[in-house]
Amino acid sequence: MRAMSRRLMLALLMGLAALAGAAWWWTARAPLVPAVVLQPALLVRSLLFAARVAAPQRVELGATVTGRVVAVLVAEGATVRAGQPLVQLEDGELRAALAQARASAAQADARLAGLRSTGRSAAQASVAQTDSTLLAAQADLRRTQDLVAQGFLSQARLDDAQRAVAVAQAQLAGASAQRAAVADQGTEVAQAQAQLALAQAAVDAAAARLAQARLLAPADARVLQRLVEPGQIVQPGRALLALALQDPVQLVGQVDERYLGQLQAGQTASVAADAYPDQRFAARVATIAPLVDTQRGAVEVKLSLPQAPPAFLREDMTLSIQVETGRRDQALALPSAAFVGAPADNSAVVHVLRDGQVQAQRVRLGLRTLDGAEVLEGLTAGDVVLLGSSPAPGRRARAELRASTAAPGAKGSGDAGAAISSTMGR
Repeated sequence: MRAMSRRLMLALLMGLAALAGAAWWWTARAPLVPAVVLQPALLVRSLLFAARVAAPQRVELGATVTGRVVAVLVAEGATVRAGQPLVQLEDGELRAALAQARASAAQADARLAGLRSTGRSAAQASVAQTDSTLLAAQADLRRTQDLVAQGFLSQARLDDAQRAVAVAQAQLAGASAQRAAVADQGTEVAQAQAQLALAQAAVDAAAARLAQARLLAPADARVLQRLVEPGQIVQPGRALLALALQDPVQLVGQVDERYLGQLQAGQTASVAADAYPDQRFAARVATIAPLVDTQRGAVEVKLSLPQAPPAFLREDMTLSIQVETGRRDQALALPSAAFVGAPADNSAVVHVLRDGQVQAQRVRLGLRTLDGAEVLEGLTAGDVVLLGSSPAPGRRARAELRASTAAPGAKGSGDAGAAISSTMGR
């Protein structure tokens, strides 16, 4: 009995050893597959594109009259204020024309003043005189009529008296008309007022032509180009100076229309000038053009600066813009290498390792970038997800853990792939 027990125990031990050896052999035989452990981390999606510095308004100033340039009062690069003289043209003839127009206006004003003073007095005196003459003629006519009726005077004398009354009436009517003409609403006053207005308009026109001989800054601006020098003859339509108005600086870039859905007004951006790559500054998406450039397949995007622009910015300077288009502070994100096939309809299939065995798992995706995506459903923190080519589901595998590549923007996290982003070239 004891001998049988010993043999049974020995057989049992040998069987266990064989099973352990088989298990070790099976495990050692399972291939090593790159994998990551899913953990919550910061996920940032950004869009990178080129832009340039552009003043919202860029104007070219030119003369509106023909003339010789006497002086150019500013240099290229100078900052000017609104109303500051920039270019002076020869203006001697224009000043003489203005003086002549002013003299004509003074003459018209004097005539109007004379009508309103001495003219009215003379007209009033003439009315009073002709009225007295009429009264006298009417009285003489009545006396003559009585004497003719009594036979003391002839009919001819009566005719003379009647004519005298008619003449006096006509003279009174003329004097009254003259008095009405020099009244405030009279024709002569109205004519004199029109002449004065015409003369004043001529003064204004001459003054405007004289003012056109001096070019003034339309607003606070910076001189970009000086295109004329003293002594040159200029004509209307020719540009003499190019100015950039001192409005808030804007940055203008072209973004591939494929990324239009990621952009919206108000998004923050980090900006670096190619000439000063270490001096980054902040910007904000201001407007997105409603039209797509059909030739380039791009959309124009304008960005504003929330603070004063850096001193090194220049007109048309080339910039690199990085706009943050999505952020998740605690996201379960996977690199695109974890997906089996291309994700579609915000879902994808991944291979996870559970108890040493490969299993297929469908997941629902959230925020997506070119290099990865956020997992909303299907996985939990701590799951081991295989990367790249892996054994088919049901086969065994061993995980070769790597640093997560799904936490772009997590500064100091030690993650190797802190660069999942949507990018495009210039």
